[in-house]
Amino acid sequence: MARAHRHFVTGQVWHITQRCHQREFLLGSDIDRRRWIYWLFQARKRFGLSVLDYVVTRNHIHLLVRDTGDGVIASSMQLISGRTAQEFNYRQQRRGAFWEDRYHATAVQSDLHLARVLVYIDLNMVRAGVIKHPSEWKRGGYAELQRPRRRGGRLDYETLQDLLNCGSLRELQLARQSWVEQKLEEEGCLKRVPEWTESLAVGSFHYAVMMLRQLAVSNPGRTTANTAVGHVVREPSVSYADSGA
Repeated sequence: MARAHRHFVTGQVWHITQRCHQREFLLGSDIDRRRWIYWLFQARKRFGLSVLDYVVTRNHIHLLVRDTGDGVIASSMQLISGRTAQEFNYRQQRRGAFWEDRYHATAVQSDLHLARVLVYIDLNMVRAGVIKHPSEWKRGGYAELQRPRRRGGRLDYETLQDLLNCGSLRELQLARQSWVEQKLEEEGCLKRVPEWTESLAVGSFHYAVMMLRQLAVSNPGRTTANTAVGHVVREPSVSYADSGA
């Protein structure tokens, strides 16, 4: 199995996915999901991680962040993943891997593609059949955005507003709500879209070519392709195929 991609380019938005070892429901207990979110908050507090969206499911996570440089994402993921695993194994008197392989990261262009991936992340537990609307899942960025926390918040509202050209938090809330409602009305809206979790970048043709050149430093064998969600950068072998993420 190929190693999951995690070569970052400063300034880009990244959709990170990580699943539990052997797809086990190691995040099945709400206490474990809450601990992951606690360490996400600590990553923002300690390293300044710019969090745009997230959702913690029962066997994997989605995290949307903006790379501000200085290895912030790598340090944050090491903290979040490491501490979550350590605490779980300690509580369960368990040994062994908690996460499967390395996390995967997909660069997303900061335009309509950003709005689309936000909705895709928000609808994760709806696709799983657990809930009917993302507002029902407390361990996700959609619920936090609609009811902002005065203390302990994880989301970087200001950056998200700026990237989506929203003049206020209220405008952002209404826009996000509208996008979700529109998507739920579409036929086939709950289908999994692998481009959001298996590609190395998603955006316009020019964005894909730009990212292909940027990522060629670490692997020159990557290619671009036109898909239903946009132009993508992909590798010949994808490690997240059929992941269900």
